[in-house]
Amino acid sequence: MYRSPSPLPEKTRASVVESLNARLADGLDLHSQIKVAHWNIKGPQFAALHPLFETFAVSLANHNDSIAERAVTLGGKAYGTTRHVGKASRLPEYPQETTKDLEHVKLLAERIEVYLDGLRESRKLFVEVDDADSEDLATGIIVEFEKHAWFLRASLES
Repeated sequence: MYRSPSPLPEKTRASVVESLNARLADGLDLHSQIKVAHWNIKGPQFAALHPLFETFAVSLANHNDSIAERAVTLGGKAYGTTRHVGKASRLPEYPQETTKDLEHVKLLAERIEVYLDGLRESRKLFVEVDDADSEDLATGIIVEFEKHAWFLRASLES
């Protein structure tokens, strides 16, 4: 661990950094999967979903950056190469042959929910170790992506 402006003990910072890197792997994987959906979507909902998916991707890219920078601020490193993410992400592989609009909606909703599960696990750790700043970061992402998951699930209702 490198020197950090954080008052958290080094052992605590190390466990938080490990958790942040797990969320970064999931977030980078989710970002790439959202982009695959954005690029390949076809169907009656194209006009609404294509820009919506791009909005999700841009937002997630910013959150990924914040997660990585928090890990480094705490004295750790951020790991995010494609090869690392492929090994570390908890998300299922995205079926890249998918084109139907509502199938993309379903697949992304499922993956966002896996992402949210990981964020909630991390937030629980952040609360336990009294890292209010990482907790706040996780909470902000959770609130936003719960809304995205709700929007996607609502789009699937008949």
